[in-house]
Amino acid sequence: MFLAKNLIGGLINIVSNIDPAQFVPSDPPPPRRPLNFSESHENDEEKQFRRVFKQLAGDDMEVSPTELMSILNKIIAKHGKLRTDGFSIESCRSMVAVMDSDSTGKLGFHEFKYLWNNIKRWQGVYLSQDADGSGVICADELPRAFKCAGFPLNDQLFKLIIRRYSDECGNMDFDNFIGCLVRLDAMCRAFKTLDKDNSGSIDLNIKEWLQLTMYS
Repeated sequence: MFLAKNLIGGLINIVSNIDPAQFVPSDPPPPRRPLNFSESHENDEEKQFRRVFKQLAGDDMEVSPTELMSILNKIIAKHGKLRTDGFSIESCRSMVAVMDSDSTGKLGFHEFKYLWNNIKRWQGVYLSQDADGSGVICADELPRAFKCAGFPLNDQLFKLIIRRYSDECGNMDFDNFIGCLVRLDAMCRAFKTLDKDNSGSIDLNIKEWLQLTMYS
């Protein structure tokens, strides 16, 4: 019990030193089917994306974790500059969970588009911050990479992320970089949504805490 209290206390101290106002998560995706939803109102880019989505998602028009894994791994296989072991089913389950705003276990069109646009943007950050062209973000490149993605990290949180998402040398490959940012972005969005008075702190009961942490 003493060890558990120390561990939890240490994590709280690390997080409490962060100013959430410094983090810039993406705007949340729109509802799955807005009340005024009409495909005829979409611009050409959205219509093209919807056609692609229909091909990727299949008959149910939703992307499951397995489908997401297949989509992402097919795409990164075409990019020789991105070093990766491939997206695992577990990382894709996590990405679907944090993006799944209506708790269906799959991504609808707007949820998938939101995730897709973020991955494209973060891929640009990844390539721009890989200064030595190694295909991975090295430990000394990571702080600036996260800052460019909208998440300046203090030293303590940075060390935690390194331990969780980097290899033994402190390098982070593409799938881990994206998986980390998807989760970080979602957790920051959730916090800002709950922090209605912008005080920098929130109160959660045990049910809310478990819902927020277990399905993510």
